[in-house]
Amino acid sequence: MSNSSSLSEFLLLGFTNMRELQLLHFSLFLGIYLAALLGNGLIITAVACDHRLHTPMYFFLLNLSVLDLATISTTVPKSMANSLWDTRAISYSGCAAQVFLFVFSLGGEYSLLTVMAYDRYIAVCTPLHYSTRMGSRACVGMAAAAWASGFLYAALHTANTVSIPLCQGNTVDQFFCEIPQILKLSCSDSYLRELVLLVVSGCLALGCFIFIVLSYVQIFIAVLRIPSEQGRDKAFSMCIPHLTVVSLFVSTGFFAYVKPPTISSPGLDLALAVLYSVVPPTLNPLIYSMRNKELKDALRKLVRWLQCQHQ
Repeated sequence: MSNSSSLSEFLLLGFTNMRELQLLHFSLFLGIYLAALLGNGLIITAVACDHRLHTPMYFFLLNLSVLDLATISTTVPKSMANSLWDTRAISYSGCAAQVFLFVFSLGGEYSLLTVMAYDRYIAVCTPLHYSTRMGSRACVGMAAAAWASGFLYAALHTANTVSIPLCQGNTVDQFFCEIPQILKLSCSDSYLRELVLLVVSGCLALGCFIFIVLSYVQIFIAVLRIPSEQGRDKAFSMCIPHLTVVSLFVSTGFFAYVKPPTISSPGLDLALAVLYSVVPPTLNPLIYSMRNKELKDALRKLVRWLQCQHQ
């Protein structure tokens, strides 16, 4: 296969060739996908319907749940369909769409997590100025900036990836179209643009990470100065879920993309891809609802209302 213009499809990496295990993989991914849909769907509905949750923190949480749904919906359904129908194929346009949507949702989510760290910083360190700094117009603007940065990030990566000539076949060693695996199919001297873009993206991601870390250093200093134990517990209950989500997001992505090449293998790459693309969108709703009394009350109210509607 001489170049990418002759490609009509890619072959994705299958989890197994045994039919029984393919059906098991389909069942496991179906359960995970339904759990992610249920958890994030409940949070979106609860925040949208409960006026008590119409605050900046929950507005950003609603956006995060939407991006989580986009992340897991980009990769898991296609993998489930391939296992169910015993195929590995994905069309060229479908692969390009996966690249764009996956990078868009991950880039937007990371930007949004950075914005949420700023929101927590203002709430804890300068609470008297919170209403002025985090007004509705400011919140909408920051959320729009997070979505726009994800879109721009995805557009640049997708345009570079699809323009690179491919000369190493059409087999992608991953269960979805992941940019580093597609780059392995390119000609040795033709993917420098994408590598430069990846380096620039890494620097931007590092900048966001440093901003989040510095924000939480200031937050913890401020929390330790709160005289009452009840006040400290309330501040921690606001910040710990977000910090946990950030840690899960960054750690899984870090191990997937920054691991030494010497320990890279198809099985390990597959496992790490599941960790950073499937696990966080599924666990994020649980993490946010565990220590958040307001959110738990809203979810209970929503579940009771749904039960009444079915009776």
